[in-house]
Amino acid sequence: MIPSLFLAHGSPALAIQDTEYTSFLGKLGQQWKPKAIVIFTAHWESEVLTLTSTDETYETIYDFYGFPDELYKVAYPAKGSVKLASRLEGLFRERGIEVDTDSARGLDHGSWTLLYKMFPEADIPVIQLSVNPYLPPDGQIAIGEALRGLGEEDILVIGSGVTVHNLRMVNWGQEEPEPWAVEFDDWLIRHTLERDKNTLYRYEALAPHSRMAVPRAEHFVPFFLALGSGSEERTPRVIYRGYEFGTLSYLCLQF
Repeated sequence: MIPSLFLAHGSPALAIQDTEYTSFLGKLGQQWKPKAIVIFTAHWESEVLTLTSTDETYETIYDFYGFPDELYKVAYPAKGSVKLASRLEGLFRERGIEVDTDSARGLDHGSWTLLYKMFPEADIPVIQLSVNPYLPPDGQIAIGEALRGLGEEDILVIGSGVTVHNLRMVNWGQEEPEPWAVEFDDWLIRHTLERDKNTLYRYEALAPHSRMAVPRAEHFVPFFLALGSGSEERTPRVIYRGYEFGTLSYLCLQF
């Protein structure tokens, strides 16, 4: 059985970096050989949940600027799966979740940078899904729950985002994390391991420094989507923790 994952995609440059975190991603990908990958990306927002539906090779989207030229030469030529997309669409509709499909969209950096490090051969079908940052946490959980059990079929579900993501608060070159960023992640980890969903739902009011850590929810909601899709029989666990630029969190969890 493959667990559901929340993974931090952080800086797009991780695709060309050789760091402790990229090494972790490479080793993580070697643990499994999924039949398919289903990934929610913080860089595709839509009011209605939308998923890619194609059998063709995806375009690699460079939705960023100002990075080294070599990064724009990296491609991740994974293919989609209309068959799996249709099945996922059915799972959502069975639960009354409105869903749409997109046959043209490529993979944005919230998806391909992680997958490039984890599964560099790009030989596993990928379904990319959008996020709605305005949907409350319990609604995010419900979307994730519609996919619960896919891990038993060797389908990997990933929520790709960042727990502490405030680009106005980054300190370029700073190696030590800011205490407030650590405190927010500490709070999140504690209540996640306790499976205290009611408290997690109220993170904006209850978590320390929540407004600084999550000024906008698009990078945070993939956490709830991954949590919802995970097994209720397994205890969630932290599989990686680190920080870049003082405040950018690379916290990763397994559900």
